[in-house]
Amino acid sequence: MSRAKISIIGAGNVGATTAHLIAAKELGNVVLVDIAKSMSKGKALDLSQAGPVESFDAVIKGTSNYKRIQGSDIVVITAGSARKPGMSRDDLIETNSKVIKEACENIVKYSPNAILIVVTNPLDVMVSVAYKTSKFQKQRVLGMAGILDSARFRAFIAQELDVSFEGVNSIVLGSHGDSMVPLPRYSTVNGIPITELMPKEKIDAISERTKKGGAEIVNLLKTGSAFYAPAAAIVEMVESIIKDKKKILPCCVYCDKEYDVGGYFVGVPVKLGSNGIEEIIELKLTKEEKSSFKESVKHVKELIKSANKFF
Repeated sequence: MSRAKISIIGAGNVGATTAHLIAAKELGNVVLVDIAKSMSKGKALDLSQAGPVESFDAVIKGTSNYKRIQGSDIVVITAGSARKPGMSRDDLIETNSKVIKEACENIVKYSPNAILIVVTNPLDVMVSVAYKTSKFQKQRVLGMAGILDSARFRAFIAQELDVSFEGVNSIVLGSHGDSMVPLPRYSTVNGIPITELMPKEKIDAISERTKKGGAEIVNLLKTGSAFYAPAAAIVEMVESIIKDKKKILPCCVYCDKEYDVGGYFVGVPVKLGSNGIEEIIELKLTKEEKSSFKESVKHVKELIKSANKFF
């Protein structure tokens, strides 16, 4: 059985870390594409030499030539400018729209049957750019955000309760930004709702920290943004698709009648399998949760409106 082919556009910290995890899990062979040809080749060579130590046989190649992505099963786009301290994800719209458009034009040319995972910020807008540029079926275009946001929420819950990360489950909906919607009601520790394990004030504080989780890291790093957790989140999506695991994961996907979104990309739980998005899971939300989600969608709509001139 031949290995899957997974191409990653952008060989920066997120892209290279994603390549490493994909190779280590032997999910497929990897092509790292970056305009900095020597960097992508150097990182690919370095990662390949980790193979004998970590006992993986995945082939990793670096290039600046989009033709090398031909026949990819999955293409992950991590390319684009990262945030700097004081910047919001929204500040990156113009610069990164151009990057996504160029990437998608080449994906259509060389890998028209691929499933497309967008990671570049501002995420909700960039997935929309990718969808409009590629004209792929909506089931094959999705963004990585909700898994990362939920992982941050889970980590903060586990740290506060001094329990294993392993038993903590949670979900975050909506935009990948300050208007995201953590759902404490759907968050548990080994099946026990967190609402029974900590006071509302503490849950509210953790929810707020989750919303600003990316900015907290940007401010600490000074010269870049998060990459370990984003890469791990991407790989969970890739693995569910490659192995047809049909995991239910929060991803940024096209919603129309679902959640009454009206035709925009927002974060909701979906079933991910070999066909991409196989089902959107509609949760029953309280009046307060619906109101927060509606505000989050409103923010996405405003961003899309301001970004229309770029695509």
